[in-house]
Amino acid sequence: MDPAASRIIERFGLLFEREGFPRIAGRLTGYLLLSVEPRSLDEIAEDLGVSKASASTDARRMEAKGFLVRTSLPGDRRDYYAIAPDGFRTSLHARIDALQRFRALLADTEQLPARSGPVRQRITEWNEF
Repeated sequence: MDPAASRIIERFGLLFEREGFPRIAGRLTGYLLLSVEPRSLDEIAEDLGVSKASASTDARRMEAKGFLVRTSLPGDRRDYYAIAPDGFRTSLHARIDALQRFRALLADTEQLPARSGPVRQRITEWNEF
């Protein structure tokens, strides 16, 4: 793997880690984003320098989040992973849905009986934001 691609993959790892994912999940996503063909867990583990178990766990995690798809090849029992064609859109919609649920919860806090001044002010500020 060339040094520029390795740096981008590492940056994906750091970005995803800041978003609450394991760093390997981000690295795996970056790696597959740069891959032309689907990759087996063996290839992923070897190229990223991680265990196959870790690659498998994080591939399944990112598949569940809609970033990746799992495929197979005729006559091959191994699983292969690739970037989901609409993975970025799916992940953004999931984040928007989560923010809408959070906003609805904040709106419900307005219905609570009057709280102390600082608490009421904080609730109001959060709802206005």
